[in-house]
Amino acid sequence: MLNTLFSGDFPRSRWLTGLLLVIAVALLLAPFLFPGSRPLDTAAKICVFIVLVASYDLLLGYTGVVSFAHTVFFGMGAYGAAIALAKVGPGWGALLTGGALGVVSAMVLALLIALFSLRVRAIFFAMVTLAVASAFAILVSQLFHITGGEDGLSYSLPRELTPAFRLVQDKVFDVRIDGRLLTYYLVLTVSVVLFLGLLRLVNSPFGRVLQAIRENEFRAEALGYKTVLYRTLASCIAAGVAALAGVMMAVWARYTGPETTLSMDIMVNILLMVVIGGMGTLYGAVVGATLFVLAQNYLQTLMAGLSSALSGVPVLPNLFAPDRWLLWLGVLFILSVYFFPTGLVGRLRGTGAGR
Repeated sequence: MLNTLFSGDFPRSRWLTGLLLVIAVALLLAPFLFPGSRPLDTAAKICVFIVLVASYDLLLGYTGVVSFAHTVFFGMGAYGAAIALAKVGPGWGALLTGGALGVVSAMVLALLIALFSLRVRAIFFAMVTLAVASAFAILVSQLFHITGGEDGLSYSLPRELTPAFRLVQDKVFDVRIDGRLLTYYLVLTVSVVLFLGLLRLVNSPFGRVLQAIRENEFRAEALGYKTVLYRTLASCIAAGVAALAGVMMAVWARYTGPETTLSMDIMVNILLMVVIGGMGTLYGAVVGATLFVLAQNYLQTLMAGLSSALSGVPVLPNLFAPDRWLLWLGVLFILSVYFFPTGLVGRLRGTGAGR
């Protein structure tokens, strides 16, 4: 049963297995273990970014394709759902139709980019995707009557996904079972399904061909594989999954704007999560996304407490001031790359034993 569920790709490390179990239990029971809106929001974003980072790792880690347009696909899914909900109304039909159109549009765009660019060298493909990302961000900003421009779009969700909806009137373990909680578990369920689907994909014959292309494209071609075709299919699949992550973000946030979906900062964050977790292993997406989102949301708070505790010590309170959290996040990233060149998952698999 487990072998089928995980496609035979187990963590292969006791330490990694334990870490993944802790993350899984924490996400599953987050509403009950960590009361409050902020922890639940953090858990939902972890779920979304696990899918987004895993879809990018399919390109970078498994196929060896460097793309800077992944936020475009993420944004297309989010804007597809957001525009439909804002213009049509808060119905399930609008949500599903808008989300589906966003996913299809993202896959079509990925197909066009791949057909015109994947035959060139890697650096030129990366530059093409960077240009596409910049052009799409400008387009979204200029089409303000549709996209809301720089202000973005706010919209309402179907009633079943709103806090006003009550599945049961009484609280369960001191937690109200309302539409917001249902939305979280919807996001979690879709994230698990997509992650397991990607895990099955990379462990299939198709996934092994992608890894062969990553290792030596010329040898893969010599063996008779059409490398451009495989890389194009990988690009389309990654774009579709990224767009689905965008739909989940739109549903959870109830707001979609350039800064939340199309920002180059998000693209850089995705790269950081892939490197921190470990390229070429989807479990790295789980570890990297979890650690990075937690650091984004709580590192500043931890530094504020540390700065207050060191108030009597010269220099140190200013060094650990909360407004310097990005500096320390960068330091942590540099240290993680230096001590874990294969990512945290690679290091844990190297030190762990057994499955």
